[in-house]
Amino acid sequence: MNVTRTLTLEDRIKQLRAEIDTIVDARAEAVARQSPGVPQEVIRNLLVAGAPACRCTQYLEMIGNGAE
Repeated sequence: MNVTRTLTLEDRIKQLRAEIDTIVDARAEAVARQSPGVPQEVIRNLLVAGAPACRCTQYLEMIGNGAE
């Protein structure tokens, strides 16, 4: 008998947050390559500055502004 484990909401949120962090970090890295001398963390902060602290909202804001 196969048992399918359903992730809890908490686990799904953690997975989403990790995936969003990976996407935002990749975008920050790409921008940093085009902006020598600007620390990647500064670029990352600027990418998500327009959104609240919620990573999901930060992602939607960043994508809505044309960044991928």
